[in-house]
Amino acid sequence: MEKEKDYIRDIAEIRSMMERSSKFLSLSGWAGVMAGIYAIIGVYIAHKLFHFNPGETAYTSTTPGSWPDNFTNVFSLALSVLILAIGTAIFFSYNKANKRNEKLWNPTSRRLLVNMAIPLVTGGVLTFILISKALLDLIAPFTLLFYGLALYNAGKFTYGEVRVLGLIEIGLGLIGAYFTGTGLLCWAIGFGVLHIIYGIYIHYKYEQ
Repeated sequence: MEKEKDYIRDIAEIRSMMERSSKFLSLSGWAGVMAGIYAIIGVYIAHKLFHFNPGETAYTSTTPGSWPDNFTNVFSLALSVLILAIGTAIFFSYNKANKRNEKLWNPTSRRLLVNMAIPLVTGGVLTFILISKALLDLIAPFTLLFYGLALYNAGKFTYGEVRVLGLIEIGLGLIGAYFTGTGLLCWAIGFGVLHIIYGIYIHYKYEQ
């Protein structure tokens, strides 16, 4: 009986070692929560303080090569939210990796970043094309689409829940693209609410 328990414990340890070597498990749930909070605050500021509503400006008051005066402020705000979210993710992931006596930058994390980078860079280039054409109502849904594709790719190298989140983001992006004018709301749900829910779930499932 005692030997059987030892075998089970050994198998569990081997499985854990294999999982650590093939999966990036230093993603922090709190990073997701904070990213969601940043996104919701950003949407609130863009809508309430900068009076930004892409559904009202698209195809009407803007022409290719031009955009509303408040768009520069909104773009700067979005960039600030992105920098804050990335910085927070690195900070929490670094601390989690240290607690697990692992290196944050390793072959698995490199593979994860490469698989995320292709759709993210493509989406970023497309975003600048949309800005140049003043197709502002498509920016939010398209960023959701390509972010969702990046998450789906990343799911092969980290928690399986990341793939589920990616599919939901893709769905929200498609909804926002079809129902023009709802992009900002979909963006708030996708980058805000879903990140908070995902972060809390990951924290209580894997970090407690």
